[in-house]
Amino acid sequence: MARFVKKSKQDIGLAPDDLTFRGKKKANEVLLRIIDFNEDTLEEDAVQVVRDVLKYKEKDTVTWLNVDGLHNAAIMKEIAETLDLDTLVLAEVIQTHARPRVIEYDNCILITIKMMQQKENTDQIMVENLSIILTEDMLISFQERKGDVFEPVRDRIRKQKKRIRHGGTDYLTFALLDIVIDNYLYVLSVLGEKIETLEDTLLLNPNEVVINEINKYKRELNFLRKNIKPAKEMIFSLAKMESEFIDEATYVHFKELEDNISQASEVSDSYRDILSDQLNIYHTTISSKLNDVMKVLTVFSVIFIPLTFIAGIYGTNFDFLPELHYKYSYFIMLGIMVVIALGMLIYFKRNKWL
Repeated sequence: MARFVKKSKQDIGLAPDDLTFRGKKKANEVLLRIIDFNEDTLEEDAVQVVRDVLKYKEKDTVTWLNVDGLHNAAIMKEIAETLDLDTLVLAEVIQTHARPRVIEYDNCILITIKMMQQKENTDQIMVENLSIILTEDMLISFQERKGDVFEPVRDRIRKQKKRIRHGGTDYLTFALLDIVIDNYLYVLSVLGEKIETLEDTLLLNPNEVVINEINKYKRELNFLRKNIKPAKEMIFSLAKMESEFIDEATYVHFKELEDNISQASEVSDSYRDILSDQLNIYHTTISSKLNDVMKVLTVFSVIFIPLTFIAGIYGTNFDFLPELHYKYSYFIMLGIMVVIALGMLIYFKRNKWL
């Protein structure tokens, strides 16, 4: 399936609030994890059924429910019913090929964004859809597969970092999005090192391997830009949103996200320009080498034209050729040919054609 546009024929005509999983299954089972905290208390738990979350809603705490795995429509329906969410919201969550965006509903804000991770010791970039439902006292995050990308945020909560423990669901949303955008910058930095290293190879030995690498990096960068550009639009929309679910003080942090996503976008643009320049350098270098070859071939052709003319005279089929029976005719002819060749080489050198 294409990397840039993914649309299944089976999805055509489905109702917007239809809880049909529209993506690739990336987890064997759905895992529900709870972190419930305030400035004084912390509780972590893995819940088996969604209704177990209700006991946390009755407390004056921030509740973070993380859902790993989106393929179970029954669980999604249970989340909607138990937590009083419109099925349209959950339908957006399980539509994993949707464009990043932010939508405000009556009792929540839905944020969707592509999350990228650089797989250790490989060139593979893992991409999955992240959805965040933000309510007044609960944040629900949906990931396609189980992962530890948000473990730094969990560690900050466990270590009683003041800002996150005193903040609400809106600040927790910022913390999660900050991790996502930091990963954008990291993935770009890894790709950027390869692109910059390629420039040295390009100047020393421009060959077919180099051009294949350039084209591969261009495809990878275009794929990253395809996810970063709409994410930038979403972050800017979020920072401008006036919502009762976002505290005034948190908008300062959303401005930080604007700066970071803008940096990621600018870096991707810079590397795109570098790859275009490298492609131009490759073609210029190859053309220059071809010109050098053609110059040498042309010089030899020009030198041998008069020599061939002289030799051709002695290949004419006449019985009476004045110089034919002269004792030194052959050596005179060779001498003239050498003088002409040397004279032409000297002429080319003085005119800087060589």
